Amino acid sequence: MKRAAAIGLVCIAAVVVAVSTTGTGFAARLGIFQKHKDIGVTPKKGKAKYNAKKDEYVITGGGANIWAKTDAFQYVYKQISGDATLTADVHFVGQGVEAHRKAILMIRQSLDPDSAYADVALHGVGLTSLQYRPAAGADTQEIQSKVNAPEEIRIERHGNQFTIGAGPKGGERTASGPVTVNLQDPVYIGLGVCSHNAGVLETAIFANVKLEQRQGASSGLRLLPEPSPAGGM
Repeated sequence: MKRAAAIGLVCIAAVVVAVSTTGTGFAARLGIFQKHKDIGVTPKKGKAKYNAKKDEYVITGGGANIWAKTDAFQYVYKQISGDATLTADVHFVGQGVEAHRKAILMIRQSLDPDSAYADVALHGVGLTSLQYRPAAGADTQEIQSKVNAPEEIRIERHGNQFTIGAGPKGGERTASGPVTVNLQDPVYIGLGVCSHNAGVLETAIFANVKLEQRQGASSGLRLLPEPSPAGGM
């Protein structure tokens, strides 16, 4: 009897551990991404949640800007190697304080605030840009898209070439780029929000997020879709 009771307690403990791991693991909270954090100087701390039922990432970020020589924003990310495409439907929550608050899809070398990177940035006023810092500590440069206030945005990496797309949800996207940014694998890919004002926080919602990774030579790419995300908000 005592042995049976002990075995039962062990089984119950194992179930509790499994439930706890599922409920608190990064995969459960952040969908296809691994972690989130504030990059750079952010007096007001950001946050991120994933809602599996709606397939939405709700990201709140502060920071003065993603521009010039350093960045400050909330970043939801994972590490990858090789070519990749990241796509999402994006919209801001509320009127906002700053016209140039930013919601971004980004690929960057490191989590340092002055890291080299490329992103597609949707601004609060509808401006959409391919922004990039060609080397750590260099000034950010940009190519502005012809599309204003797109519903869907995309960034593509092919080696060290980066291209963005912007357009209506599920419709044809207008491309901008490519630009060259020399990034060494692994890199950080993900979603971000910058309030463009260190004294406030802004929120954006990213829906239908799709990350595709490719391996192999350009003549024979093999598509590696992300697994279905687990968990919820």
